[in-house]
Amino acid sequence: MRFSDLDLEDSVLDALDAMNFQECTPVQEHTIPILLEGKDLIGVAQTGTGKTAAYLLPILNQLSKGGYKEDAINCIIMSPTRELAQQIDQQMEGFSYFMPVSSVAIYGGNDGVRYEQEKKGLALGADVIIATPGRLISHINLGNVDLSHVSFFVLDEADRMLDMGFYDDIMQIVNKLPKDRQTIMFSATMPEKIQQLAKSILNNPVEVKLAVSKPADKIIQTAYVCYESQKLNIIQSLFSESNPERVIIFASSKLKVKDITKAIQRMKLRVGEMHSDLDQKQRDYIMHEFKNGRIDILIATDIVARGIDIDDIRLVINYDVPHDCEDYVHRIGRTARANHDGCAITFVSEKEQGKFKAIEDFLGRTIYKIPVPEELGEAPAYNPVKPKTNKRRPSRNSKGGGNRKTRQAKKNNSDSK
Repeated sequence: MRFSDLDLEDSVLDALDAMNFQECTPVQEHTIPILLEGKDLIGVAQTGTGKTAAYLLPILNQLSKGGYKEDAINCIIMSPTRELAQQIDQQMEGFSYFMPVSSVAIYGGNDGVRYEQEKKGLALGADVIIATPGRLISHINLGNVDLSHVSFFVLDEADRMLDMGFYDDIMQIVNKLPKDRQTIMFSATMPEKIQQLAKSILNNPVEVKLAVSKPADKIIQTAYVCYESQKLNIIQSLFSESNPERVIIFASSKLKVKDITKAIQRMKLRVGEMHSDLDQKQRDYIMHEFKNGRIDILIATDIVARGIDIDDIRLVINYDVPHDCEDYVHRIGRTARANHDGCAITFVSEKEQGKFKAIEDFLGRTIYKIPVPEELGEAPAYNPVKPKTNKRRPSRNSKGGGNRKTRQAKKNNSDSK
C-alpha cells in the first residue's frame, strides 16, 4: 500500500514525498488506518519495522487539522532510552516539516542548559513531548509540566520500559493524563506483564501483531563453537588477518563490555564502549567517533541493538549468544542495512549451545560453524541439549538462579508440600 492511498492530510503527504517515503511497511499499513479512526492500539512489532512512523503520522495528521488547545501539550511519547528518544525526535522533525506542530525531546544525562531548554519548551506548551520516564517525572515533580490537555499518549518499546523498572513511573504519568485520550502501545514482545499494563491503560484496544521477521538475506550468518576462554583469542585471530572497520561486538553485561574493551585496546585497535554507565555526553561522543570512522570497533550491551540508527555496519559479533531469538534479530539487524552487505558471527560456548539451537530452530536453518583456529586448541563439539520446557528463564543474569543442587533442593522441598 502507498501512503497516498491512506486518508492523510496534504501537509503529511508533502512531508512524506519530500523524504521519499512512498510505500507503507506492513506495520504502517495495518496500524495507520486504525489510529486515524481514533482507536486505542497495541502493536507487537520489533525495531526496524517502521513503527515510529506508524504512530507519528496519524498523530501529526490529527494535530494538523487543528481543534486542539494552543500553547498546551497535546501528545506524550514515552521512550525507554535517550537514544530512542533522540531518534523519534529526528523523525518527528522530518514528518512535521510542512505543518505548524512543535515538539521537544526530554531525556536525562545532559547539562543544566539542556534542562532549562526542556523546561521552556514545556512551559510554552509544545504540541508533542518525547520523553524518557525518569526525566518526565522529574519535570512533573518540579511543577514544570501540565498534562491535563493531552489527547495522545504513546508507549514505545513498552517491554523494555518494564524490564528497566519504569512501571511505577509510567503509572504516575498515566494518572496525570485525561481519561478521554487515545493511547497507543508498541512492544517487541507480549509477555503477561505487558498484557496487564495494556488492560490498565488502554480502552478496548485493537491488537496488531506482526511476526518477528527473519534477518535480511544479505546477512552472512556464521558461528564459532568454542570455550569461553577462547573468545578473545578468536577476535584477535579475526582482526590479525584484516583491519576491522565498522564492527559492533555485543556482550551480555556492561562489566563484560568493559573487560572486552580493555582486552581489545591491548591489541592496539581503535575501540569504544557503549553501556549504561556512560552519561549522555560520553555516549554522544562515542557514537560520533564511531560514525565518523575514528573508532573501528564498538563494544556494546543491547542498549545499542534497538533505537540506534547506523546504516553501514560491516560486521556484528555476538560475544555471547543473545537471550532469545528476537534479541538475535535485533543485534544482527544492525548490519546489511541500506543496501549494504554484512556479516554476523556468534560465539557459542558450551553453556550457550541450547540457546543457539533455539535460534537456529526459529530461523529454520543451520548456521555454518567456522572451525576454531588450530593454534587456539581443541574446541567443544556442537551438541546442544534442548530445554525440558519452553518456559522462559526467570532472570537474564546469574543472580537467583542457584546451582543445580540448590535448585533440586528447592524442587524437592516444593514437592513435599
